[in-house]
Amino acid sequence: MTLIDKKFRRHYRIQNGIFVILFLSLVTVLGFFAAQYRFQWDVSQNGRNSLSESSIEILQKLHAPILVTAYATEQHAQLGDIRKIIADFVALYQRIKPDLSLTFIDPVEQPILTQQADVKVNGELVIQYNQRTEHLTTINEQAFSNALIRLARAEDKLIVALSGHGERRLEGNANYDLGEFGKYLRTNGFNSQTLNFAIDQDVPANASVLMIASPQADLLPGEVDRLLNYIDRGGNLLWLVDQESLRGLLPLTEKLRLTLTPGVVIDPQAEQLKAPITFALGAIYGRHVITNNFDYITVFPFARQITINENEDWNSVALVEVAQQGWIETGDLNGNITFDQATDVPGPVSIAVALARNIRDREQRIVVVGSGHFLANMYLGNGSNLDFGVNLINWLTGDEELIVIQPRATIDSSLILSESELTLIAVGFLVFLPTFFLICGFVIWWRRRRIAK
Repeated sequence: MTLIDKKFRRHYRIQNGIFVILFLSLVTVLGFFAAQYRFQWDVSQNGRNSLSESSIEILQKLHAPILVTAYATEQHAQLGDIRKIIADFVALYQRIKPDLSLTFIDPVEQPILTQQADVKVNGELVIQYNQRTEHLTTINEQAFSNALIRLARAEDKLIVALSGHGERRLEGNANYDLGEFGKYLRTNGFNSQTLNFAIDQDVPANASVLMIASPQADLLPGEVDRLLNYIDRGGNLLWLVDQESLRGLLPLTEKLRLTLTPGVVIDPQAEQLKAPITFALGAIYGRHVITNNFDYITVFPFARQITINENEDWNSVALVEVAQQGWIETGDLNGNITFDQATDVPGPVSIAVALARNIRDREQRIVVVGSGHFLANMYLGNGSNLDFGVNLINWLTGDEELIVIQPRATIDSSLILSESELTLIAVGFLVFLPTFFLICGFVIWWRRRRIAK
């Protein structure tokens, strides 16, 4: 063996030694960082293995520790290892909020504790936060995050809905009613009751907000006076106004320094998106807490214009502007609808406003929306109408810190592959990969043999 060969082999061994040292050092460093920091990427269709931005925002607004107690046996008759399912789910929240703790109690071994907690179902969760408690029997992000929202409210909020004039009902199931919206409000910690001035003397003192939802009959002058007195006392109000008559509430518009223009908003952009031309699409929002970071489309069927009159009484903000290339149609909506320069009012059009003023050492808040349809059962699922409606209520009741986009529901639960895709995967793993590794091994062996010679 020549001197050159010996030097080459020594140099080769040194290279191998340096490589081994560097490789072991890299493994050590990576192990250290893996122990200190956690990184993950969720590539599922709907991000089902991580929390949505809204759930993260909710957790960030809960500053005190959260205690979760799971009353679950070791094995569930249908779900199997239910404790692992619960632990994996709660871990998603613990990554964001480390002071969220999870404790398991076996309802069979601890029947007294289970009975004292009023637990009815195997696998039921009891969530505690700031001495408030929520029970949860459904384990998914939407249900869990909604429970956190309810716990975050300092107190129960009461929404009082005016009735007796054919208004949209928060408990109603008809297309015209607001039952689905009311159901969602109840799951988020709001209570509701009706107010009929033929029976009740006045708005309850504990009402967080009064809602007037598209009355179909004229209010009596005495009823209007009571509403105006409620406004003078600093009461909060959500008023949904449709394209029909104001039903005797013209004095209320004067009190709020607003002008409600007759006619229906026509939005040609909606027609281009294959929606009725009488549907106004909201995409431009005013600068307000309600619309902060709200970058979603809302749909307002048969909307009407709301104009803010200059005044020093109210701090007013136009919340939604629609129909940039549209107009206010004052003619008949049947047949061909075209812009008439002589009678119609060109866009853009403001269809929702928020008003506020300081009165009696507190801030009074009022929202007027020129479409009661957008929260109706028939249209609530369009765009982000639900999110916008919940934001309105949160602001009106003083819970603006809870204004977030509502937690999503998980949509992907299984991976379905076609027969050709399964065949391709099988061939790839059983044929191509072994062949590739075999070729690589042969090339390495051949090169080392040449070096050895």
